[in-house]
Amino acid sequence: MSFGAPSTNPQKTVTVVQGEYSVSADPAVVMSTVLGSCISVCLYDDVASVGGMNHFLLAGEKGSSSSDLKYGVNAMELLINKVLRAGGNRDNLKAKLFGGARMTTHARDIGQSNGIFAKEFLEREGIPCISQSIGGDMARRVQFVPTTGAARQLQVSGQAPDEVVKPQPKPVDDITLF
Repeated sequence: MSFGAPSTNPQKTVTVVQGEYSVSADPAVVMSTVLGSCISVCLYDDVASVGGMNHFLLAGEKGSSSSDLKYGVNAMELLINKVLRAGGNRDNLKAKLFGGARMTTHARDIGQSNGIFAKEFLEREGIPCISQSIGGDMARRVQFVPTTGAARQLQVSGQAPDEVVKPQPKPVDDITLF
């Protein structure tokens, strides 16, 4: 399935949340995530038609737990290994990189640190990053087709629309305690 083209296969959306990753060779699968300062690496082998997506919160090269996927070093190693076990060839791997926004001005720029980490990790591993959308100050919704490498994003404003009115809680006349 590629974006924009009609498909005879029903689409299967796999949501990848913070601290997770997913790998698939199913052409009907579209992976999806929403990122702020987090990073998502979309890794694929378009020859073997297999790929995956991760979503990590912090680079975490030093002192991170070996199994905690909120750290990029772990999320990257596990994603690469799982794509290879699913039939990918290391020589054919390519990456697309998303996220790393600066979501607050009151703290250090975690998004920038995450983006730098991801680019350096891919470079050390010899995996070309063929496209990227990192930085800025807006969240992103990313969709990725792991078998082809097709990806698209929608930037999401952090501002709530002016016309949205939050409902007021109704007064409670009777309260029952258990």
